[in-house]
Amino acid sequence: MKINYSFIIPVYNRPGEVEELLNSFAAFTTKIPFEVVLVEDGSSISSKNIVAKYENRLNLSYFEKENTGPGDSRNYGMLRAKGNYFIILDSDVIMPENYLDEVENYLSENKVDCFGGPDAAHQIFSPIQKAINFVMTSFLTTGGIRGKKNAVKEYEPRSFNMGISKEAFLATRGFGKIHPGEDPDLAIRIKNKGFKIGFIEKAFVYHKRRIDWNKFYIQVNKFGKVRPILTSWHPETSSIVFWFPTFFILSILVALGVILLDFYLPLALILAYLCLIFLLSSVQNKSLKIGLLSVKALLIQFYGYGVGFLKSTYYIRLLKRKPKEVFPELFFE
Repeated sequence: MKINYSFIIPVYNRPGEVEELLNSFAAFTTKIPFEVVLVEDGSSISSKNIVAKYENRLNLSYFEKENTGPGDSRNYGMLRAKGNYFIILDSDVIMPENYLDEVENYLSENKVDCFGGPDAAHQIFSPIQKAINFVMTSFLTTGGIRGKKNAVKEYEPRSFNMGISKEAFLATRGFGKIHPGEDPDLAIRIKNKGFKIGFIEKAFVYHKRRIDWNKFYIQVNKFGKVRPILTSWHPETSSIVFWFPTFFILSILVALGVILLDFYLPLALILAYLCLIFLLSSVQNKSLKIGLLSVKALLIQFYGYGVGFLKSTYYIRLLKRKPKEVFPELFFE
């Protein structure tokens, strides 16, 4: 069956990001036809005027609806899309000009009903954005857990860059009401339905992520809270690797404590690891400043995720509390 592509993008108060994204679509070099579906999720700052500028340049559909969260908005867009293969994107990405060709090349040789692709930092991104991107994707950090085909746990596509066949969408009914965490939840349900999941290494996007430390902390803290909820829903996905950020933070406390006993090896190992992060990021980004910022980003990431994970584990796994009652901020009605 011929694949017809529809890009599905939920939008919430991001007209500037929408313009950058649509401009990158307009720069595509591919001859493969595609549709772009934008779903305005109850925004108070509309992207309608931005969309109007591209209506003659792109096959573009634009919908406005009340705020029900990104997962439900993606489902809304997929139900109205004309294609039979949906590519889910966040609004804060920029597309490489050959993205769709890479997807088409892979799917022509690999029959998968769901795929994910990596993300990268664009040269125009700020130093903080580049540092955050490094710690979110590096094999030395949580990138070694979540974002690569050779991850230490089974790969779960993420909704900043995720493909889903119409068949898989209809079989699973799409994304749930939790956020964040709606994308690994869907990936697990897709796999449990017997569909095959793939990773397209060359189909990357430039992903802005969070633009300041406070927003980054809030994001990773929510990630930590969500994981015990997901493992309570899908026990087969439970893994010791989800404890790594928590163990790292606890190891810092232990290392500082044993200094009083004149035992410095734990602290030396931690400092060596942080130096490795600094050196690798500095080389990769060709900037000592970004290397230093990457160390800060790592500490924020591990602390935020670790604290959230520990709190959620206590309430959800030990006390058996209902997730919506403990963390209502993670759910949309």
